[in-house]
Amino acid sequence: MQFSVHKTLLLVSFSLAVQLSQAQTKQAMIDTLIERSHRLGLFTGNVLVIDHGKELYRKAIGAADASGKSYLTDQYRFHIGSIAKEFNAVSIMMLQEQGKLSIDDPITKYLDGLPGWADKISIRNLLQYSSGLPDLQWKTITSDALAMDAIKQAVKPDFAPGTQYAYNNSNTLLQRQIVARVSGRSFASFVTQNILRPLKMSASLVDPDDAAPLMAKSYTNALVQAPLVSAISGWTAVTMDDFYKWEQSLEQFKLISPASTKILLTPFASGKQCGLGGGEMAGDQLGKHTHDGTAMQYQALLTADVKQGRTVILLTNNRQNSLYDINAAIQNILGGQTYVQPKKQLITAWQDKLDTASVAGLIKAYQELKAKYPNDYNFNEPALNVVGYTLLGKKRYDSAIAVFEYNTILFPHSGNAFDSLAEAYFNQGDKAKSLLNYERALELDPSNAGAKEKINSLRQQK
Repeated sequence: MQFSVHKTLLLVSFSLAVQLSQAQTKQAMIDTLIERSHRLGLFTGNVLVIDHGKELYRKAIGAADASGKSYLTDQYRFHIGSIAKEFNAVSIMMLQEQGKLSIDDPITKYLDGLPGWADKISIRNLLQYSSGLPDLQWKTITSDALAMDAIKQAVKPDFAPGTQYAYNNSNTLLQRQIVARVSGRSFASFVTQNILRPLKMSASLVDPDDAAPLMAKSYTNALVQAPLVSAISGWTAVTMDDFYKWEQSLEQFKLISPASTKILLTPFASGKQCGLGGGEMAGDQLGKHTHDGTAMQYQALLTADVKQGRTVILLTNNRQNSLYDINAAIQNILGGQTYVQPKKQLITAWQDKLDTASVAGLIKAYQELKAKYPNDYNFNEPALNVVGYTLLGKKRYDSAIAVFEYNTILFPHSGNAFDSLAEAYFNQGDKAKSLLNYERALELDPSNAGAKEKINSLRQQK
């Protein structure tokens, strides 16, 4: 019996040693990945990797501002862009659980002075970005009041509420306005008192300015520092440790129930974002959660696989559009697979061209860059797709369509390339070409549920 116990202890000790060795190896590989990515100019920022519920890796690397005189530590706060919209979405559901509102209420029940057409918009529409609220001229708006005035003066919605998806900050603005009206306090105060303090997110701030201590400043490759200003208020900046606390609160349902969480993960259509970005429930448990955000020169990405106890947080103040590639490499390392060193992104090289370049100029720039730097940049289908969607967001429809069409020529077997082209034609108003390309996308990828929905809708409109 004593021998058996001794043998068991040896096996347990050996197993633990193997696990420790594997963890150390993964930690070293992730560190090599991050250090190399920094040397290549692909990543400056903070990284936190949790695996099997335990911290595996953390790193703060690079400058905290454009001067290069201060360096990041894990105590620095970052703007997380659209991920901060999770705070207004959760606030809405908290108020619903308290019986103070229903997400199926019309927004005009809580907000005064909106046009008559807003009566048909529900709070659920705001959460699913299906409201039809016009996308405002954000470059000329400098306050919530000016944004509200612009909405009140809009003659009509961009589309009938609940019929389409359009991701814009008009939805975010009104969510935050409703939280303030229903709670009787400012949105920032509500988040601070009801979310940050209960979760002990003591380092987080709502709407920090440039004078806030330990606030990472965002800057371009030309070392131009972007001022920390936003068209509307209500943006929560976090450290990576507070960010992980936030994710844990979602997974453990500390603020809202599984039913409410499911609502915030139910998009208007497959592949679209909702209140918590993207993810899925596994019964009454949160299964997976992914959300990214961009603002000024900040970018952030969080991915979580709850079953594996795995969370990866990436925060940067020098946007290179490389976070998804870095995350993919980290995920491969964690899974014991080989990984590809991330490369520079096309969109980063073309930042100064996207507002002015002609269609021919964009294609020529792609060809010249590929000929000169064939191994330094990503020239795959997703990389060109990002350029197309950036142009689409700027409403440069002809240029976006040209880029997407070029992508289908380069990658004729990609259903995603044709799906993107179809979306661009739809946004331009050419429903016939949109339908044609959605049909081609579905032919190449029969699992594309979103394309099926669009095809059925477009055929009914004939």
